[in-house]
Amino acid sequence: MRKKLLRSSSFALAAAGVLALSACSSDLPADTGGQAAPTPAAGAPANSEFFDQAEYDRQLALRSATPQGPADKPWEQALEPVMTDTSKYKKDGPYNICFSNASVDNPWRQVGWKTMQAEAELHPEIAKFTTLDAEAKDDKQISDIQSLGSQGCHALIVSPNTTATLTPAVEQACATGIPVITFDRGVNTECPVTAIHPIGGYAFGASAAEFLAKSIPAGGKVLGLRVLPGVDVLEHRWAAAEKIFAANGVQVVGAEFTGNDSAKAKSIVSDYLQREGKIDGIWMDDGTAAVPVLEAFEDAGAEAPAISGEDQQQFLEKWKSENLKAFAPTYPTYQWRTPVIAALKILKGEQVPKEWILPQPVIETSTLDQYLTPGMPPLHYGLCGCKEMPGFPDKWK
Repeated sequence: MRKKLLRSSSFALAAAGVLALSACSSDLPADTGGQAAPTPAAGAPANSEFFDQAEYDRQLALRSATPQGPADKPWEQALEPVMTDTSKYKKDGPYNICFSNASVDNPWRQVGWKTMQAEAELHPEIAKFTTLDAEAKDDKQISDIQSLGSQGCHALIVSPNTTATLTPAVEQACATGIPVITFDRGVNTECPVTAIHPIGGYAFGASAAEFLAKSIPAGGKVLGLRVLPGVDVLEHRWAAAEKIFAANGVQVVGAEFTGNDSAKAKSIVSDYLQREGKIDGIWMDDGTAAVPVLEAFEDAGAEAPAISGEDQQQFLEKWKSENLKAFAPTYPTYQWRTPVIAALKILKGEQVPKEWILPQPVIETSTLDQYLTPGMPPLHYGLCGCKEMPGFPDKWK
């Protein structure tokens, strides 16, 4: 699973990673970063100890913010950036860019890792791209970061396995004087030169819930399928959905945890169809099981529901071929390109955003063809930002 951890407290933003969710989301952490839960605001979902009204409002507003940067390169865009000076890091190339990766233990991270390598190959000034894989182990990543400190790195990119445990290691790396860049998942320190992430979990959950609220009959029934409890970014997704559903009179017949097990998700849906007779919508905080869930409706001879999934190839293909009433909030894998670009900007003394918030697109029927590429593997992610890169599509197969 992709662990999406709570974004640095100084940035007040959750970050796919953030705890990595299955792309959703698709990465899930073992802890919540050791941070105290914010005090629920008035009107917050009653069962959400994670709800933060100010951050909820910020993320929902950021959905309509105009990105700054190249129109055709969302991985280079930023939302409401506050730039930071990097002149002290300026040095001549060629460069040794180092990367401490949390893991490549799920399809989302595998697609992202291929994309990052392809980005590094685009830049001849990168003479060496030194990478270590922590295999989803905090102790190994701490050791990896220490090891990279002696390998002549000019810049260090880190995708932390967990927030709190990796914070001291990142701070130690910053103290060596090399520029540190974090992405996907955050740490509880401001020392990285830039922290890169999409908008966040509230935006994801709210967008999916808004789609369902307008796509089902008034007072219709929605079943929520969640991955795990207590994971910050997933809790943010569900907290946002609860607010939207309550405001629109949507009847939530259940919210069940699947453990990211597609067979279990299908079984849960089958049970609810027998119990409820009809379910109008399916909300998911992770799209991995979207196709098996739809198969449960088929097996029951029931009409396909309105459903939120993600940008996985198999879901997009089924959506297209069956003309589903569907929607996909995303946690874009194109973010794996951004840290390499950021590292080079920093080493050239160019300003970068201190908090580099990337656009978090949603997929609707009108834009489905933009992200669906025939012939890609079932677990490929459409928002890889890789279609125009050398070696596509073969490198991503």
